[in-house]
Amino acid sequence: MIRALILGGTADANMLAAQIARAGIAAVYSYGGRTAAPAEQPLPTRIGGFGGVSGLADYLRSEGITHVIDATHPFAAEMSRNAIAACTQTATPLLALERAPWGKTSGDRWIEVADVVSAVAALPDSRANVFLAIGRQHIAPFGARPQHAYTLRFVDPPGETLPLPGADVIVSRGPFTFESELEMMRTRAIEWIVARNSGGTGARAKIDAARALGLPVVMITRPHLPDRPRVESVSDVMEWLGHRTCLGA
Repeated sequence: MIRALILGGTADANMLAAQIARAGIAAVYSYGGRTAAPAEQPLPTRIGGFGGVSGLADYLRSEGITHVIDATHPFAAEMSRNAIAACTQTATPLLALERAPWGKTSGDRWIEVADVVSAVAALPDSRANVFLAIGRQHIAPFGARPQHAYTLRFVDPPGETLPLPGADVIVSRGPFTFESELEMMRTRAIEWIVARNSGGTGARAKIDAARALGLPVVMITRPHLPDRPRVESVSDVMEWLGHRTCLGA
């Protein structure tokens, strides 16, 4: 009997949870605990970390988990590495649900960098209006460039003093449309964008809007992960679990 663990927090993970619930597969949806009010799921849900590789391995054993689907954000590298190690320890099948990264197209003005520190260094010395589309956990290093006017966007209101005083904070949950991103960038006179190459369609609109406006994008490439089985669609995961995708999804 299948009992799956979804390491979630992404739009794809949410779609997978809906499919698994429709198929009647026993499963648990796990949130990392970064969001104060995570989206409700049609599956039993747990919130918080596992306590590293050993804690996750213990959870897999104690909960009788037979399959693990890593549908975390492509930049949640620590969780993904822990999943690989824990599944190896427990001989639990693991599959990653991960969209392909975005590719640079005609009109894109990307400056590709390896990490956040490199992204800070890539910004201009002169003052600019910068949209940081990278999540609240990664904004502190930009304090080294205090001359810029930063726009931040969070799912939850910031509950603490931000490391970028005077930043323009937008509280909103995506996905966002091309039109809304275009309006946001024009209204705030955005001149530079810093983004992570998360791939997929849910966060793509800001990249398309930047292209339309001719804006430079400092694009942080994905962290390297060990090889693991990987698919790009929910239907592929369902097939791996031995089920067809339900109609109407």
